[in-house]
Amino acid sequence: MLDVVIVGAGPTGLWLAGELRLGGASVTILEARRNPDPNSKALTIHPRTVEIFDCRGVVEPFLKESLSIPNGHFGALPDRMDFSALDTPHPYTLALPQMRTEELLEERALAAGATILRDRKVVGLTSDGVELEDRTVVKARYVVGCDGVNSIVRQAAGIDFPGTESTTWGYLADVVLDEPPASGVAQIAGPTGGVMIVPLPGGIHRLVGSDPFDNRPERPTLETLRATVRRIAGSDFGMRDPVWLSRFGNATRQAASYRKGNVLVAGDAAHMHFPTGGVGMNVGIQDAHNLGWKLAAVATGRATADLLDTYHAERHPVGAELLQHTRAQTALMTAYSPEGQALRAVLSGLIATAPDMSKQLAERLSGLSVAYATGPRVPDHTLADGSRLFHRLRAGQYVETPVGLVRPDGHPAQAAVS
Repeated sequence: MLDVVIVGAGPTGLWLAGELRLGGASVTILEARRNPDPNSKALTIHPRTVEIFDCRGVVEPFLKESLSIPNGHFGALPDRMDFSALDTPHPYTLALPQMRTEELLEERALAAGATILRDRKVVGLTSDGVELEDRTVVKARYVVGCDGVNSIVRQAAGIDFPGTESTTWGYLADVVLDEPPASGVAQIAGPTGGVMIVPLPGGIHRLVGSDPFDNRPERPTLETLRATVRRIAGSDFGMRDPVWLSRFGNATRQAASYRKGNVLVAGDAAHMHFPTGGVGMNVGIQDAHNLGWKLAAVATGRATADLLDTYHAERHPVGAELLQHTRAQTALMTAYSPEGQALRAVLSGLIATAPDMSKQLAERLSGLSVAYATGPRVPDHTLADGSRLFHRLRAGQYVETPVGLVRPDGHPAQAAVS
């Protein structure tokens, strides 16, 4: 019998598998898709997630292959938040297609000894594991649902997923631009809608935004997208050869509990929201980072099962704040009326002229502000022997520092540490 079976081989499940193996637990990932999804829903890797990769020694390929962006936005306001004031060695976001992120995280999980089985559709839970579509059972002491917003694991466990349905929709497109913005990354918003343009590897650009004149769930066509972008930006930038066209809505939900007995949920299986700010994948990976060392310790008998209760206690409030912030940003992004545009102008001016406000928003967006009952995350200290804290955390163990004991996930082990 396995220690843990993970359902879903997205970024959350893959990071969790690597963490579990680091802690000595046996783990298999079951993925319904035969092949990885070539369409990259997530693009943005925020500073706290970059720190997490640094704390496990896998950050270099992400830094090498990504586009580094030294700022971020709140609700697509024109004045962007400068990340240079953040207390981190990684004061930037990285733009990298989710498909490549998954490839890198899969390499890490496999190298650590995890097993990944594709074309294995889970249809339910059993008393000792999960049942597959062909009625075989994969036995495990613990099951973790990392299987998205329509999570079979969450539904089979009877975990409620309350929230609200979509009332507005955004558009997403990966296309070739013959005349891309000279600035590289571009963001344009106004009463006719909004668009953000980000260059991707392979000569492709990601366009994402909202359009009050085409607010519907149906997937856009290249022609409707051209019309939308021309209206917003005054140009369609020579748009052609779409790789992917999609819609997304603002349905917002959160699992009532992240744990029910031996079943846990993480990532999109635990929370769904409008993807403004590009935070979803990041919070999922951070869920896995919090859960991984705890579940490994419990599964291998080094800790009692009540340690797993701290996963819900620590991460559910983070998910709730995520929903609050994405709802607030959605309201700003879709504030097309004259009053809404005035609100956007006032808040944008505050971000530009009030450093404390800008820094607080940047800390929340980046994930650096997350704190638990034990205290906030510990920055990358240089220790007495000259080593970096993040380097010492690569073993996935507690680290003794001059300010106290630091947990494997980079948070203090007692409230006295800050």
